[in-house]
Amino acid sequence: MSILKKISAMLQGPAAGETPDKECEKLAAAALMVEVAAHDGEVSRVERERILHLLEHRLGLSQEEALELFVEALAAQSEANHILGFTRRIKDHFDDAGRENILELMWEVVFADGKEDAYESNLMRRVAGLLYISDLRSGQIRKTVQVRHAD
Repeated sequence: MSILKKISAMLQGPAAGETPDKECEKLAAAALMVEVAAHDGEVSRVERERILHLLEHRLGLSQEEALELFVEALAAQSEANHILGFTRRIKDHFDDAGRENILELMWEVVFADGKEDAYESNLMRRVAGLLYISDLRSGQIRKTVQVRHAD
């Protein structure tokens, strides 16, 4: 089963009373990181390297798993309705901390190349709203990541 099919299966929802596991969060975060990287029309070398680094070091995937997930997520990125349905399922299945963690990883990709593109900013505002993360909290997460990249 492809990794993106695993994402869809996991986000269909755990059985009643269960909570999503860490694998589901990893896969969801990876797909959204690729989405934000590709949103401005190109995935730069720096963005690609940053995503692979985050997949390996922050999410605990092997180098091979990270690369496989990146390639599959990039191929699926072009689906027009992908983000709305995907963020809806994430919102429904993750607590505030899980959704904020996913948003933080996305901001890491935005600042990977040292600049915040207007398309990326717009996508991040939309995703934050779709994940029910307040503008205030989203701004705090953005500033934290921006400061981290300024050092």
